[in-house]
Amino acid sequence: MLKKEELKKILDVCLETGGDFAELYFEDTIKNNYELTSGKVTRITTNNLYGASIRILHGAEESFGYSSDISFDSLMTLAKKLNASFNYPKLDIDFELKEEHTPIINLPVILPSSLSNKDKIKHLKLLNKGILTYKSDEISQVICMLSDEEQRITVVNTLNKMVTDLRTHIRLAANVVAKNEDVMQTAFDSKAGNQGYEMFDDFNYDDFGYEIAKTAVTILHADEMVGGNMDVVLHNGFGGVLLHEACVHSLEATSVAKGNSVFCNKLGQKIASDIVTAVDDGTIPNGWGSLNVDDEGNKTQRNVLIENGILKSYLVDYRNSKIMNHSITGSGRRQSYKYSPTSRMTNTFFTPGESKFEEIIENTKFGLFAKKMGGGSVNPTTGEFNFSVNEGYMIEDGKITKPVRGATLVGSGAYILKNIDMIANNLEFSYGMCGSKSGSIPTIVGQPTVRVLNLTVGGRGEK
Repeated sequence: MLKKEELKKILDVCLETGGDFAELYFEDTIKNNYELTSGKVTRITTNNLYGASIRILHGAEESFGYSSDISFDSLMTLAKKLNASFNYPKLDIDFELKEEHTPIINLPVILPSSLSNKDKIKHLKLLNKGILTYKSDEISQVICMLSDEEQRITVVNTLNKMVTDLRTHIRLAANVVAKNEDVMQTAFDSKAGNQGYEMFDDFNYDDFGYEIAKTAVTILHADEMVGGNMDVVLHNGFGGVLLHEACVHSLEATSVAKGNSVFCNKLGQKIASDIVTAVDDGTIPNGWGSLNVDDEGNKTQRNVLIENGILKSYLVDYRNSKIMNHSITGSGRRQSYKYSPTSRMTNTFFTPGESKFEEIIENTKFGLFAKKMGGGSVNPTTGEFNFSVNEGYMIEDGKITKPVRGATLVGSGAYILKNIDMIANNLEFSYGMCGSKSGSIPTIVGQPTVRVLNLTVGGRGEK
């Protein structure tokens, strides 16, 4: 790491041509990936990402570059190349770099670097064993995956900030394939966190693996979904992907600052039903999307986005805060030093309601129970979406009945928010990777079970 005096000299050069803000971002990340296929180790890889980036702002204008050479001379050369993008009078900006010590909410105990490959592969073998506790000749393939990383970052900028952080993301996942003569189905689930390998101290591999295998075989024998408009009960956990993709992407400053969001200029307005409160919380201890500080060096926050149906806040990074005249929310994130940060989610979820899961089902005469969601497509400008349901069941006369496959949910985030009429008290989280302008980052999606009235459901089944 460079000396404080050297860092200040580089930032001073960044401001020579009229920039009003400059930032250095250093990263040293070691990432390991392991894969077990049908009980045998099929992949072990290790990558080391090491480098630094420089960002210069003049208002909303940005000049950005990066290098894997973090020597003083290399970064000084990069700073001079980047400041050539501006031709303004030099501003009188005085700053002093002050090392900050932020509260630690994500504290790893057993670092990935402290364990051998053998130590880590045992988790894959335990998960594989758990999957095989579900006995079925129709399970044709089991792939167990484990990834871990130690990411050390330092942010230095002309707002007097000099802050470091350690992130230790660990994720264990499995993909189970079931097939018969005519059909093949897959099921997937994962366990993840920003913490050390102590994450697995109380983990039940058998129960976790059994459920993945059971889902794959169950949906293998399901009927094709018959499409139509109906009430849809979205289960807890990964059901929150709809909130994430169809709603909150449209609340990120990345879209709002450009006027490319259905929720532009709606702060303080009612955009959802009265029972809806939505939160993005980067402070959940050891949460998969949690950070001690964001990638601009700011403390993460618990941001209430929607409260009792009223839009309360957007997710805003430093650059877009200047465009929107909105306070920053600790939401500046990036995949690595090769990306400029922008507003991104951390852990996003609907808060619990007052209903019980059983009450929601009992009060649904006919509809679809979307137990597990899959991927889909979203128009970030309008919030219109098309999502697949990986595990679905019909609800008939207040009871969950037959499994169905091939169901898709079609609609918009704005419609979803306004037509949620029941929310359960069973909040759960699931784990994903979110891709956007600043790369792919870990995020939690979550919610209690919710019911959405009269949603369009697609399917290939015939009436």
